[in-house]
Formats: sequence, structure tokens, C-alpha cells
Amino acid sequence: MDTKWAEGLTFRDGPKYMVVKDAILRAIDAGHLAEDAKLPPVRDLAWRLQITPGTVARAYSILTDQQVLRGEVGRGTFVNPRTAAQIIPVDVPQEVDPVPHGTGGASWPVSLVAPGMPNVGQARHIRGLMARVAAEPPSGMMHYPTRASFGPVREAVKHWLRDAPLGMVDAIDIVLSHGGQNAVLLVMQAILRGRRPVVLVEELAYPGFRRAAELLRADVIPVAMDEHGLIPEALEAAAGADAQLLCTTPEVHNPTAIHTPEWRRAEIIAVARRCGFQILEDDCYRMAAARAPSYRQMAPERGWYVSSISKSLTPALRVGYAVAPPGGGAYLRRAAEHGFFGLATPLADMTAALLTDPKAEEFAAQVEAVFAHRLKIVMNVLGGHDISWREGAPFVWVRLPAGWRTAAFVREAEAEGVRVRSAEDFAARDARVPHAVRVSLNGMVPTDLFTQALRKLDTLLRTPPEELDA
Repeated sequence: MDTKWAEGLTFRDGPKYMVVKDAILRAIDAGHLAEDAKLPPVRDLAWRLQITPGTVARAYSILTDQQVLRGEVGRGTFVNPRTAAQIIPVDVPQEVDPVPHGTGGASWPVSLVAPGMPNVGQARHIRGLMARVAAEPPSGMMHYPTRASFGPVREAVKHWLRDAPLGMVDAIDIVLSHGGQNAVLLVMQAILRGRRPVVLVEELAYPGFRRAAELLRADVIPVAMDEHGLIPEALEAAAGADAQLLCTTPEVHNPTAIHTPEWRRAEIIAVARRCGFQILEDDCYRMAAARAPSYRQMAPERGWYVSSISKSLTPALRVGYAVAPPGGGAYLRRAAEHGFFGLATPLADMTAALLTDPKAEEFAAQVEAVFAHRLKIVMNVLGGHDISWREGAPFVWVRLPAGWRTAAFVREAEAEGVRVRSAEDFAARDARVPHAVRVSLNGMVPTDLFTQALRKLDTLLRTPPEELDA
């Protein structure tokens, strides 16, 4: 049996079993260990590497649990064929011209905190559009923004949203913003009244909801959830007579990837109508087709919709949009005009050119394919753990096994060079927080580093502290 893959291994950094495990994975990926290849017996490899047999046995055990290896009684340990191991195929086309992670070195912590955008060619195309708009900006270069000057970009957003289940949309109901967070703030400014307005959020929620509400001196009340999203009875109890707005991400819940089905949305709308509050739907993280009608379509008198191009084309332009209920656009425009007059006219012209360009939809589809590819890698490596995921979502939710607390896991992951986002970031300050982390499918990290980072998380998940101390 070939043991060249084990030559030259050093054990200066990290657990020795991890060094052995990673060496086997590299050998398989490089073709040095073919399918059905037999690995050395535990004691033989331990003697060759001058480590304990228990260390080798632990590496073999982890890879066997992952179905990378298989043990046959009386015969030994073998490399599993990929088909037999039921490994999910990762044959989605590779990213085009991937953006460097930042330092060019694997020693830099790999950030899986946010779903960084892969560059599939859109960067070069956007630069070309910027040059074209700069040469001859339709709105000129010497005028303040006006409602009329934003007509083309509102129509462009309407065109971009034509497949979203929003009901009847008039361009006049659309207001452009500086990213999705700014759109959330605009909706709150359009709706909230009084000195201490009340805003409802999911018990685990996008932290930008709380930040925007706090800017407006609103009280934020978290609402309990189950596997379908917000619990209607808990929502009604929390709303009382004072709530003015519910902020929610029903299509792809951030951070748990829960989907709220249409029947549950109908129950939530019934509560909203009884209690008299409006509903802000944040759809920034949805990449695939919607699975249910939006709140704006189901409750057109109270549904507000927010999204951006940050997860489909680029976050650098900071372009988002809010869609008011039919006839409610004036409230949004007033908030934007009183706050910042509106987007810079060259940016509005650029956005109109981008969203009506046929290449934009091609780029968005390629970005979605890259994230789908990344999701398959995640499932290959972390699929044996307690995770929630959804096709079209650029993150997964990982519930930690017994023995791990969230803060300790985040620290240990960062010590291994991997950054993830704690459940605490999505909860109220005084809430009981589940022991879980959000792992984003960062498209800016090279695929090999992304895979290595996931393998490090897998090892941590399989070795909670009390086992490490044993």
C-alpha cells in the first residue's frame, strides 16, 4: 500500500489527529489515494509517523463518520468511492475571476461571517457601464435629484422585480435607497409615529432591524418562533394595542433559513389586521424563486417590501429599494427626500442601466450557481451535523452539539483561522440564546480555503471541550 502521502508530515501546529486527517483528505483530492485504496493499519502508520495509535485511530474514525473512509472487519480501512459515500456532486461551474480573499495567504482568518459576493464577471461589466454613464449621464452632472429624474430607475427596479410575487406594482410605489438597511430605515420612518413606537421582530432576527428601530427611539419586542416562523399566538400577545410594525424575513429567514409557508403567513396577516400593525418583509437574502406570495401581495393594505442588489450583483454600489403598499409611495419618498434628497443622479443612471441590461440577469444566475455550489460543499462536509439550510440561501444555521457553548465555539473557530457569526448577534440583549452559529457561503474565499475552513469547523463540532480534555 502507498504511504508516500504520509511522508514529511510535521506536528508542530494543532492536534496531531487533525494533521493526519487533513493529509488523507489532501491525498484523496490529489489522486494519490484512489477509490478503494487501502490505508495502512493503525499501528503501522503510527509507527511510521512516530505518533500514538490512538491518534491515527481518531483520524480514521472521523473520516469514517464522514463516509470518506470505510472500515471492513478483518480487511482494513479503505477509501470510499464517492458514489458509495453518497457525497453530493459539486459539478457546478467554477467561479470566473474569483475575488482574492484579501491577503493571498491561508494564514488569514477565513471569514464565513457574511456571504461575500463572488465575481463571475460582473465587476468588469459594471466598470464598463460606469464609464458609459460617466461619459454621457442621462440626468446630467449639474442638477439636484428630482422625482422626475428617478423615473427611469424606478421603472428599472420594477422590471427587475417582475417575477417577484408582489401583486400589482406601480413604479411610483418604489423608492431607491443606499442598500437594504437604508430601505428598512426608510420604511420605519414612513410608518412609525409617536415618541416610543413599538416594533416587533422575530426572536432571532437580522440585527439591522433593531439598529434602525433604536435610531428612531422605538421599543423592540422579540416574538417567539417555531419551525414555520413566527407563532401567531405569541405575535398577538406581544403586539397588544401598541405595535406599529412587524419586521420579518419569511422567505429565507436570517439567520435560521426557516421558510414561512403561505398558510402561516395568512395567520400572521390576520393578527396584523386585528392589532393594526404594518408588515415589513426583508427579502434581501432570497436568491432562488419565491415559494410563497409576499406579504405585500397577500395583504396589500399593509405589506412593505425591501430588498437590494447586494446579494445578487454587487454590494459595493449600496443600491437597495423599498416597495410601498399600493398608493403608499408618497410616504417613502418623503422619508428619502427629507433624509438625503435621493440617490446621486449618476448612481441612479448607472443602476437603471445595470438592471435593464440582459447581462445582469445572467450574472445573477451565475452568482446563484456559485452559492449553490458552495452549499453542496457545506453539505458534503457538515451534512452529518444538526444544520438548517435552504436552496437559494447563502448561509446555513448550525446548532452546536452538547458540550459546546456558542461563545467558546466562535473563539475556538477563530483560533483555527475561521470566523463565523454567533447566535447572540441575532438575539435581544437579555434573551436566552440557542447554542448555534450562522455559517455563510462566502463567495470571495477561494474554494480550497473555503473547504478547509469547513473541515476545521467539522472537527470542532465533533470534539466538544470535554472530549478534548479527556
